[in-house]
Amino acid sequence: MCRLSIVIPALNDAAVLSQTLPLLQPLRRAGHEVVLVDGGSNDGTPEVAEGLVDAVLSAPRGRAYQMNAGAAIAGGDVLLFLHADTRLPADVTERVCTALRSPHVLWGRFDVRLSGLQWWARMIEVAMNLRSRLTGIATGDQAIFVRRRVFSRMGGFPELLLMEDIAISRRLKRVARPACLRARVITSSRRWERQGWFKTVLLMWRLRLAFALGVSPARLVRAYYPDRQA
Repeated sequence: MCRLSIVIPALNDAAVLSQTLPLLQPLRRAGHEVVLVDGGSNDGTPEVAEGLVDAVLSAPRGRAYQMNAGAAIAGGDVLLFLHADTRLPADVTERVCTALRSPHVLWGRFDVRLSGLQWWARMIEVAMNLRSRLTGIATGDQAIFVRRRVFSRMGGFPELLLMEDIAISRRLKRVARPACLRARVITSSRRWERQGWFKTVLLMWRLRLAFALGVSPARLVRAYYPDRQA
């Protein structure tokens, strides 16, 4: 039995969760688990999730803290970390469980497709998927999944305010390369559309370079979330 625990960190995501959570109900009926971890929303996010998830938790704001809290109570043998605005393929269970049949596969991620219809969205997603496949580094948009025992042995997500997905990919890559599934998750392109795709791409590159050079995530988060405090 390959049982998934889907852990969703959320912060003021009521609008998108009202669309994405109903899509996960077939997985729950099949015996898989959905855990939502709220980081202090004021838009009714926990109330929207009630009845559509198996557990609603509260945790300090920050995806790393929230996902670690969700993983701590999850009952599945495979953890899948899903952003609130990302949709899984209909055959996610078959894709993940087939990949994990090999004892050498300990973790993995999906290719990503941006929801926007613009030409630049196609260009960005191709670059994201290729970079991830070449480097073995996954981002949170790609629905990272990992054997629960491996996640525990690695100590979970490093509790950083930003770049926790990059940091855990580096940890996991030390023990195994990821399974890079070509099936696609669909993630919202709202950030690129709101801030401009070229400006957003440059910001992402700048932040990743700064993180690689040792800049504190506490400093980087102020650039990533300019409208709120870290």
